[in-house]
Amino acid sequence: MASVELRGLTKRYDTLAVVDDVSLHIESGRLVCLLGPSGCGKTTTLRLIAGFVEPSAGEIHVGSRMVSSPARTLPPEQRNMSMIFQSYALWPHMTVAENIAYGLKLRKQSRDTIAKKLAAILATTKLGALADRYPGELSGGQQQRVALARALVVEPETLLLDEPLSNLDTNLREEMRFEIRRLHDEYRYTTVYVTHDQSEAMTTADVIAVMNAGKIEQAGSPEDIYERPRSEFVARFIGSSNVVSGKNLDDSRISFAGLPLRCTGAKLAAGGTTAVSIRQHAINIRAAKPQQTENVVPATVVRQVFLGDSRDYMVEVADGTQLRVITSAEESIPRGSSVWLELPPENCRALMG
Repeated sequence: MASVELRGLTKRYDTLAVVDDVSLHIESGRLVCLLGPSGCGKTTTLRLIAGFVEPSAGEIHVGSRMVSSPARTLPPEQRNMSMIFQSYALWPHMTVAENIAYGLKLRKQSRDTIAKKLAAILATTKLGALADRYPGELSGGQQQRVALARALVVEPETLLLDEPLSNLDTNLREEMRFEIRRLHDEYRYTTVYVTHDQSEAMTTADVIAVMNAGKIEQAGSPEDIYERPRSEFVARFIGSSNVVSGKNLDDSRISFAGLPLRCTGAKLAAGGTTAVSIRQHAINIRAAKPQQTENVVPATVVRQVFLGDSRDYMVEVADGTQLRVITSAEESIPRGSSVWLELPPENCRALMG
């Protein structure tokens, strides 16, 4: 295992920077998710780490080795990395055991060593009973486990995964998220995992790096990214926060819907305008006006949907701003009703931009 460090990494195609001055330190044995929408640069970043793409600027270091720079790029086969693609890329004419052992044979390991490593990885990935089957005889989840086993058995310094669950159905995706995390906890390879799925990132990652337009907007633990977003993009992309804005009244309050709204997360600049994120589940809807007045805003219910274990409301405040609110299913407030919204100051996060 080794750490991976990106230093000012940039990849341009003509004048377009698809990866734009990205710096990120990945500690040895950690699993980092590059998370973002299509076109944000996450897969290109992974391909740069793998050595399939040469950087326009910046460097990639693995442990003490510099493996990429504009002047010199180490080829993929010399990086001691394993990569898992969306398509799994299994040999259809080889059995499960043959697919998994293929990398060991290429490395000219002894027959006894191959047998021992193969038996161990088959047991760990729960594929022992399928060892003699061919990929066409396996389910999508089983094929994904074979791809993981093949990548892990060669003991790479770094494991790279490019949208590995995108071809699975919803139930299998959920199951495989936990399987990937279980295998990571067992082997502790330094891992870079690309996904556009927030749930995958939250389930599997030690660190999430949220990417947008070729840059890393914010990197931190899943809890930090979710609870303390720093930008409007991160707040909207992770957890679909409501984002409102208003003129700053003082160093901790903005004007929202004609009322003061106290927020946390940053000291506000006098005379400026600030965007504030509020999670949908952090807002309380009251049919009766609360006794406290701070961060209480009148609104009207414009939509209400019953979701079984919760209700999904859309409410509108005096200035026309609409907020989405998720509540428990117990109390049903009809469309058109006047309500009061409690917006707890600790859940109103001032954003940097």
